[in-house]
Amino acid sequence: MRTILVLMDTLRRDALGCYNPEGAAHTPHLDAFAEDSLVFDNHWIGSAPCMPARRDIMCGRYNFLERPWGPIEPFDATLVDGLRAGGTYTCIKTDHCHYARTGGEGYLQLFNSWELFRGQEGDPWVSRIDEPDNMPETFYGRVREQYQKNRAKWPREEDMPSPRTFRAACDFIEENAENDDFFLMVEAFDPHEPFDVPDRYMDMYGGAEGLDRDYFEIPPYRRVSETDIPEGAIEYVQRRYKALVTCTDHWFGTLIDALKARGIYDDTMILVTTDHGYFLGDRDYLGKNYMHLYNELAHLPFIVHFPGGARAGERAGQLTQAIDIMPTLLDAYGCEVPSSVRGTSLMPLMTDATAPTRDYALYGVHAMTVNVTDGRYTYFRAPVPGNRPCYEYAAIPHTIRKKMGTDCVDDIEMGRFLSWTDYPVYRFPCTKPANIDQREDCLEEVRDSLLFDLDGDYAQVHNLAGEDAPAEDRMVALLRRGLVEHDAPAEQFDRLGLS
Repeated sequence: MRTILVLMDTLRRDALGCYNPEGAAHTPHLDAFAEDSLVFDNHWIGSAPCMPARRDIMCGRYNFLERPWGPIEPFDATLVDGLRAGGTYTCIKTDHCHYARTGGEGYLQLFNSWELFRGQEGDPWVSRIDEPDNMPETFYGRVREQYQKNRAKWPREEDMPSPRTFRAACDFIEENAENDDFFLMVEAFDPHEPFDVPDRYMDMYGGAEGLDRDYFEIPPYRRVSETDIPEGAIEYVQRRYKALVTCTDHWFGTLIDALKARGIYDDTMILVTTDHGYFLGDRDYLGKNYMHLYNELAHLPFIVHFPGGARAGERAGQLTQAIDIMPTLLDAYGCEVPSSVRGTSLMPLMTDATAPTRDYALYGVHAMTVNVTDGRYTYFRAPVPGNRPCYEYAAIPHTIRKKMGTDCVDDIEMGRFLSWTDYPVYRFPCTKPANIDQREDCLEEVRDSLLFDLDGDYAQVHNLAGEDAPAEDRMVALLRRGLVEHDAPAEQFDRLGLS
């Protein structure tokens, strides 16, 4: 069995032609791949953002109910552990810089072999003490000095980190095509910001001219109306994002070409998805994390090429999430699925279009709202005023770029607090969501619970909370059930006013 999981960070669903024929970016390779594959129409985010989503994939259970951004824990039963125990060779090629930061430990080391291409975002890679020569004098949003140092190291498109990731994946295929038992993870940081893209792709969207400042590649995580960014610059960064999607699509195409050239495309299982979406001025928002998880962030692309072209060109309406990837792949290899897994194998859908998956999906950012969908309604449950009680649980006390608990040492406890493992963990009082770093009031945008009927209001404009009592009661009951079935810490019920 050969399988390849392709993860493109921050890939909006509406950027792909197979989901949005009228307004998508130019994605000929992904569109052609979709024609050969089963396209999932009801795929939802689980834990957000980047590293929480990856722990969902690796462990088959939600990260966000217990902790924020963090490493693989010592008690985690992972996808790669299961595959390796069954004798499958595992490899990852990636330029996802967060794996090399505090809070991203333990993922790469799971694999038999791994390769990390440096330089994305603010990756502390190029060791130049002086300010770089390419700092823009005027700009919208943010500029990372470290990234400006890094980007000077790739004068050609093929030298950039995400293209190098796909080229390395092609090399892996070339070297190992005669082997029929491997799992390859190809993880491109693009199209995550900064939206740094060669001019040839910008030329497809009107060019890089017309901005009234030198630079706009990294939006601030704020409302547009709270910034000095004009409408023209918003349109410009939207074009930059589409251009980067097209660039990523091009390099994805090289991987598909490599598989076809070696004659193993047809019988290889290939899964393509992302971790989360992004706001590019929609609803007055830029960025992610600090707002409600509207569809722009939460409704995701997921495309699966089954061996032999099973169900090619078809659509699946069943609910799916990232936590389903682990049991799906273990099932495909005939490996045992650990009892800790809460995801569902999607392998039955390869031969049965009516195979059930799940009847709800939970999703969220730790210490923010907890959300649920049944595929028709989306319900965002806001925390009670004060957002208490709220805890973070971890055996390895690292989160995004920092150690946990340094501001509350006297209040840290340790015990067997998680119902699904006997491994002792630290319990930290959570006073501020770890993933929100650009706002003083982290809960400012999520104080109210919201309910939307996607059948007639996919844009999520008309809040039905307080208006449609039967639907709201049904979704609250579904949320309660989800918290129980996914082993949520007991205080989540108090924090969400569900006691």
